[in-house]
Amino acid sequence: MPHVALVPFTGFRVREDEVLALGMTLPGLKPRAAAVAQLPALGLLTLAGLNPPHWTCSYHEATRADEALADVVMQHRPAVVALSALTASVEEAYRFSALLRARGARTVLGGLHATACPDEARGYCDAVVIGDGEPVWPQLLADAERGELRPVYRAAVPFDLAGAPVPRFDLLGRGPRPRFTVQTQRGCPLACEFCGASRLLGPYRSKPVANVARELDALRALDPRPVLELADDNTFAGRDAGELLDVLGAADARYFTEVDWRAGEVPGLPAKLAASGCVQVLVGIESLCFRHPGMGPKQAELPRIMAALEAIQGAGVAVIGCFIVGGDGETHDSLDRLAEFIASGTLADVQLTLQTPFPGTALRRRLEREGRLLPNRGWSHCTLFDLTYRPDAMSVGELESAFRDLARRVFGASESARRGAIRRRVWQTNPRLRPCDPEHSASS
Repeated sequence: MPHVALVPFTGFRVREDEVLALGMTLPGLKPRAAAVAQLPALGLLTLAGLNPPHWTCSYHEATRADEALADVVMQHRPAVVALSALTASVEEAYRFSALLRARGARTVLGGLHATACPDEARGYCDAVVIGDGEPVWPQLLADAERGELRPVYRAAVPFDLAGAPVPRFDLLGRGPRPRFTVQTQRGCPLACEFCGASRLLGPYRSKPVANVARELDALRALDPRPVLELADDNTFAGRDAGELLDVLGAADARYFTEVDWRAGEVPGLPAKLAASGCVQVLVGIESLCFRHPGMGPKQAELPRIMAALEAIQGAGVAVIGCFIVGGDGETHDSLDRLAEFIASGTLADVQLTLQTPFPGTALRRRLEREGRLLPNRGWSHCTLFDLTYRPDAMSVGELESAFRDLARRVFGASESARRGAIRRRVWQTNPRLRPCDPEHSASS
């Protein structure tokens, strides 16, 4: 029987040594890094749900190109090896592809980076999938079985999520997982300049709740009360939340997702979020000094945003406020104001990232036009924590140093403990959290 090996490159990646050291030592950065590192690769697991019955399949999570892993993969004598990687790890995926091809394997790469840079990816793999993978996966496997892979596979139309299969969660094995991933939509109705995901795979689409319910049933077979991360760009932004919240609530799961602040202004929605098992949301406040283009109705004055976030936390759902550092106009003074704003605020947690011009984004196109991309910072620097462009009001070194200083102030022991106490107070009012639930299961 033909075999397909699935190899996702996962993990938390940082290139800059001092930022990496901070991530290892600052208590406020550790939990999220650990959670991200262990998230399953939902894209490949979903494609595996479309495998014909006569195909066998294996799943191999990787953090780097490794000769030993290449040997393990080749033991299955795969007809094709499917690789997935984000921009920060794509060069590692290219190296692993070379190891496999030297052993006679054929490799295919898809996802956001391959979709944005297909000509580049074709130089490292036997085939590239552009856009949604589901419509072309059966044909790709049929071609691989005959030994006739095409160099490019591209869906003729955006994939209808009503046809989405149940991901092959069984390939993850029976070992403990801090979180499972479930996708309820693809893309986002908004078009924020910096977003590397919202439009690259096609227009915004929501998954029917019946499909979501089937996926939750499959997860409950592995864990009766799973902890989930919804792999959505902006849950509830383009659909009526009611039916989806009912399905999530019936699963008796605790879950984390990303929403925009407007969820806090929808009458009754914060309470319904908490009642459905939502314990934490990440909300993009983005910047105190720069208004990113494309945010549409998400763009608002800070007091209104914070009032909406207070409503969400008042219902028992902790809010992670996400801030993007390094937009135009960023200075030492603006970063001091950000640190003071966070220290004086009531957010249950915080995420800080450096503005990152991912391929395919409007941000990258703008910075490229302006000649501001740094020539010596390749894809492996697109980690959200390494600077890849020249700021407009600071030097490269000044912004890198200021970002490290901000991280020390925001994620030091005392500030992390203060926000930890806020989270515990928020969760005391969440109707779906039980006294026996460990904090790390629900936290970032």
